[in-house]
Amino acid sequence: MAPKPRVIIVGAGIGGLTLAILMEKADIPYEVLERATEVKVLVAPLFKQLGIYEEFASKGKRNLLIETYNESRERSFIMDFEPVTEMGGYPGYIVPRSALHEVLLKQVPVERIHMGKKVLSVMQNESGSTITCSDGSTVEGDIVVGADGAYSAVRQSLYQQLKKDGKLPASDSEALPYSCVCLVAQTSPLDPTKFPELNDEMCLFKNVLAEDRPYSWATLTTKGNVICWGVTQYLDRESSKENDSFRNSEWGSEAADAMCNEVRDFPIPGGDGTLTLGDLIDNTPKELVSKVMLEEKVFSTWYSSRVVLLGDACHKIHPAGGRGAISAIHDAICLANWINVLPSPSVENIEKIFKYYKAERLPPAEAAYTFGRNMANVSARASV
Repeated sequence: MAPKPRVIIVGAGIGGLTLAILMEKADIPYEVLERATEVKVLVAPLFKQLGIYEEFASKGKRNLLIETYNESRERSFIMDFEPVTEMGGYPGYIVPRSALHEVLLKQVPVERIHMGKKVLSVMQNESGSTITCSDGSTVEGDIVVGADGAYSAVRQSLYQQLKKDGKLPASDSEALPYSCVCLVAQTSPLDPTKFPELNDEMCLFKNVLAEDRPYSWATLTTKGNVICWGVTQYLDRESSKENDSFRNSEWGSEAADAMCNEVRDFPIPGGDGTLTLGDLIDNTPKELVSKVMLEEKVFSTWYSSRVVLLGDACHKIHPAGGRGAISAIHDAICLANWINVLPSPSVENIEKIFKYYKAERLPPAEAAYTFGRNMANVSARASV
């Protein structure tokens, strides 16, 4: 038997946890490093194989369509997703991201996840890789997987070295472009008498396109009488400049509060016909509201030597296409399969499997990027 590589997974998000579960199943030694001090309780065939499909389905509601409305709460058109069930063999579910994360987290032994590990640097050579964290600790392994999101510290460290060596494409040095900012949130359990749609066994996904202002917003009913909601603002050149001063992944609560105040009066369908986003905002804990940039980019460089990127770290996709989390999960499946057949943890062999991984995953990532961009353009044109 060839020696199994020691895998360091940076990031305990959906992609990172999926890869960790697959490493656990394949009996490949691994550790997960997560910069947060606690995990915030923010694919069907795979979940069947992992034995978690039933729990996953129990956390969500079936979804068959998206209803799109105007600001007068009049339905404009419907997108029917029932044919997708026939094509894929499994029904569609809407599950809060936090609930999915919780299901995945339970599958990884607690001793494998190390919290409060902010990565400062990644060093690699012929014998292995070493990660240095902000608390002064170091972690060694044969493979480092950057699954730490759009602002990946692993990618930044890797690109810094490649740029120094004159090996980084110019496009990878450019900032992630964006044309939207978004509020994403989920409420506390709500009163079904005020929000009767919660009584429906199906997920009711309702999208509103503004008529004379650059916004769209959506609500989705989920289990536990919770509504997930989001507001997208489409930016022009001037508003892009205003938001650019906050160009990082950790906007403070003040930014989210300010945007909440701006959109409180936006009408939402349902209830007694007078509901607004303010009714949801008032029932949403502040820690469950985030303001984020909807950045979009497929990077050219996915790996070098012993370091490889996964999910948002190598392809940031607009959420309008609904392919971000799925793409990260598919990355993890593909990468796990290649790691599982690694003949030996030499740099030559590792780079070879990384090459196959990118060749397999790049075309779907580019297609998901294009689809998300097209869907965002449709909403932007309808709202401006």
